[in-house]
Amino acid sequence: MEENLKREKARQIVNEAQKQIEPLFKTIDEIAEYNQEKVLKAFQKNKIGEEHFYTVTGYGHDDLGREALDKVFADVFNAEAAIVRPHFVSGTHTIACALFGVLRPGDALLSIAGAPYDTLDEIIGKNENHEFYNCSLKAMGVDYDEVPLVNDLDVDFDAIPKYIKPNTKMVTIQRSRGYSLRNSLTVNDIERIIKIVKGVNPDIVCFVDNCYGEFTQKLEPTDVGADIIAGSLIKNPGGGIVEAGGYLAGKKDLIEMCARRLTAPGIGTEGGAMFNQTRVMLQGFFMAPGVVSYALKGAILAAKVFENAGFKTHPSSDCTRCDLIQTIKFEEQKAQEAFCRVVQKYSPVESYLTPIPDGVPGYEDKLIMAGGSFIEGSTIELSADGPCRPPYAVYMQGGLSYFHVKLALIGIMEEFV
Repeated sequence: MEENLKREKARQIVNEAQKQIEPLFKTIDEIAEYNQEKVLKAFQKNKIGEEHFYTVTGYGHDDLGREALDKVFADVFNAEAAIVRPHFVSGTHTIACALFGVLRPGDALLSIAGAPYDTLDEIIGKNENHEFYNCSLKAMGVDYDEVPLVNDLDVDFDAIPKYIKPNTKMVTIQRSRGYSLRNSLTVNDIERIIKIVKGVNPDIVCFVDNCYGEFTQKLEPTDVGADIIAGSLIKNPGGGIVEAGGYLAGKKDLIEMCARRLTAPGIGTEGGAMFNQTRVMLQGFFMAPGVVSYALKGAILAAKVFENAGFKTHPSSDCTRCDLIQTIKFEEQKAQEAFCRVVQKYSPVESYLTPIPDGVPGYEDKLIMAGGSFIEGSTIELSADGPCRPPYAVYMQGGLSYFHVKLALIGIMEEFV
């Protein structure tokens, strides 16, 4: 009886929050419809047909489906070229192919919005004593610097020119906040950064880590001058059904350079069997605008529920959304762990497991990660995780169904009220 009362109270709390934010859903629906039309037109333009779903083996020569898949992504992202492959192990691997593909000894890389995501530390070579340092950009002779944030929150636009050197070959712009509490970047923010950088030196390559940002707004970074963008197919553009992979889109010559890093010089984008994944990649991309809209609605609902409960959320429920990630600060590890336990309990897969903090390759701090997903590590599916360090924030993202997110939030509020 007491449990039923607690659940009913939790449901009332979530329903009340939903009423308060429902007017915001209209904007999300408009963005989803706009992006769905954009994707549909790319499929129509490239005359996607049954023949594109077949696969080739071995070297993967003359794969019509692979070529069509690349063209669809390029058209949707308003880019000259794209490479979309299951061979990209993760978003981090995709980014690494872009950095190592373009940068050469003597070049300099500049991170615009403070430090990038934790998993790039080893790629850059921030720690000379790390076991993987000899494989890093720094060990290869690439200089690195980053523009500090203003108050740990915002890009310091005025400071950008001061950090650009004569040998700066590339700037990297991370759209999403990663495991930080800085503000994620809107497409307008990215456009402003690119204009500043190109104003100093138009030859600098502007690279955008687009993870978690695809289809959250009407425009993408390549619409406003980005030379290359990268993303993971087990996030937004995979629509929740793609099993693995990543994409790069942008200037044709740069995409070829990155492709040669993924495959080999002389092969580039023209090789690589697709392992019968082309159909699901096309289908997932077609579904992506709608799935992203569900995840955005779930994130806004989560923000409002916890704001009403007195917690600090970032972004707030009424902020413009430019990525999927919703941060909630708990200030103590016990509450962080409790949140993740309930998310796991409300997962469709492995709901019977209990997440605990543990070490994860590529991260310095222990992480707690929750999310029983159909695709391992998929963060377009509902998940929550965070580093076990102050302020013990949890980073919630994804949701193939808005109602799944809502049910999980009801369960979470049972724990916290």
